[in-house]
Parts: sequence; structure tokens; C-alpha cells
Amino acid sequence: MKRTPKYAALAEEAFKANMEIPRLGLAILTWGNASAADPSQALFAIKPSGLPYEELTPDSMVIVDFEGKVVEGDYNPSSDTKTHAALFRAWSGLGGIVHTHSTHAVAWAQACAEVPIFGTTHADHSTRPVPCTAYLSPEEVKGDYELETGNIIVRTMKARALDPAEATAILVAGHGPFTWGSSAMKAIHAAAALEEICRMAILTLQVRADQGALPAHIVDKHWRRKHGADAYYGQKRGG
Repeated sequence: MKRTPKYAALAEEAFKANMEIPRLGLAILTWGNASAADPSQALFAIKPSGLPYEELTPDSMVIVDFEGKVVEGDYNPSSDTKTHAALFRAWSGLGGIVHTHSTHAVAWAQACAEVPIFGTTHADHSTRPVPCTAYLSPEEVKGDYELETGNIIVRTMKARALDPAEATAILVAGHGPFTWGSSAMKAIHAAAALEEICRMAILTLQVRADQGALPAHIVDKHWRRKHGADAYYGQKRGG
């Protein structure tokens, strides 16, 4: 397939994000998917369903609109396409979404448990525990399953008063993690950070099963030093 030039950059972004999934050990086989969105066109590029990572190219990415309809591509899009579409419709400003089956994040999802803030690594990325949805109901599973997965993510975030611009990860009960960001690569970074946070949390509970959450004043300090108005973490650009 010859890619339409106006979709080339979007497809390239999605391709690069998808290739990070196996490189970072966030999924094996054909598991997982990443998308890159252009909100101005209400379109996103996403991994084709079931295609091995080593066979992916920018031209194999599928272009889909925010309703989940294929606009361009030779392959069927990811089976999770309707979940991505639901999140893009619900939250303006998203540039990318990632779904993985990373081991430690899936362990928390299978336990149907939110991930407490035990340390500053977590606090650097969010001031709240990583939420976990409820199980989808039998009716939701029998209906439009992938759409309902997106809907339960949106409902869970809203019920917990979580801002998707700050809380960029969620666990779907019994299933696995979804992350997002202002770009596809930022969504990948959120997925990698989530997996490490989940691994650290499991190890913490193995060391001390009754460990409590990190004190709020330390959580606040670590969040603000990276994301607050007077943030000083990292290097200033320009000037």
C-alpha cells in the first residue's frame, strides 16, 4: 500500500511507539498496541491486529477515525481500536494511547487492586494510587466489549475525580494496563513507568505486607518538583 502523504507522519509516530513495546519488555508475541492521534483531524494510527512486531512498518499502521472506522490501511486494526477511540473521544488533548500485557501491571489488574503510592518513584508520576476498574458486566462483555472497556475506563476516572492529564494510567480488572499521554511516546513512557511502579509495589509488599502509603507531604514534594509551577527537575530548554 502506498501511504497517503498527509498520514505519513502519524503512521511513523505510531510505528515507533509500537516498536518500543517489545524493546522495553512490555509485551511478548503479538500482545499490546500503541496508537498515535491527530486530534485536529480526529484520526489516529494504530498497530494492525495480530501482526508480529518484527513485521511492522510505518505503512502497516492502520489509520482510523475517532469513531473507530478505518480510513486507510491494508490490515485489520488492533482488536482494541474501539477502546482507543472511546478514550480519544472522551478526553481532548490525548496524542497517544498504549495497551500492554506487562507482567507486574497485569498481576495487579488480575488481583483487581489499585496500586498504592509506596514511594517517590510513583509520586514522580502521579499523586494518586493507580486505579483499577471493576470487572465488566456479563452484558458489557456480550455487547460491544472493546467499546465497553473504554467506557469503564472513562467512568472509573470520572468517579475517582482523576484528571487524565495527571493520572495517565489505569488497570482494567482481570485484563491489564492502559496508559496515555500528549504523544504516543509519552504514552509509552507512562506504560514503562507503570510497569516498574507495579513491580516495586509487589516487592515492597513482599518485604513488608502491612506497609502504608508514602506520607502526603513527600508525595506532594516529588510531584511538584517535576510538574509544579516551580518545577526544577531536568534541564531548561532554550534561552
